[in-house]
Amino acid sequence: MIALSIRQPWAWLILNAGKDIENRDWKTPYRGPCLIHASKSATKQDYQDAIDFINCRLDHPIIEVPPIDQFDRGGIVGMVDIVGCTDTSDSPWFVGDYGFVLRNPKPLPFTPYKGRLGFFNVPEIKP
Repeated sequence: MIALSIRQPWAWLILNAGKDIENRDWKTPYRGPCLIHASKSATKQDYQDAIDFINCRLDHPIIEVPPIDQFDRGGIVGMVDIVGCTDTSDSPWFVGDYGFVLRNPKPLPFTPYKGRLGFFNVPEIKP
């Protein structure tokens, strides 16, 4: 199955808080299930940027994001269906060149796994 690395807390927001777009500077023709890999790296600035985004861009910023040290990192944390790729969207989560349109988020038990750039294959994990 394919996977995509996403930094925390963005991966958590996809699986737990309705983030329905994954912003990228590249487009994809891929449609189908995709494992969410939480990147090993996550800085305090990444965390603060996400909090600022939530408070400034969302109409309902009542999302209680866990503290940065409570996120699983460096492994598979869930899966979604990629149902489209767009360069425009009404989603408050869309900012950027392209957005992968996400549906059916499903948290999975944490499985350590080394991430990579772009999509990558994870043959050992079958949700």
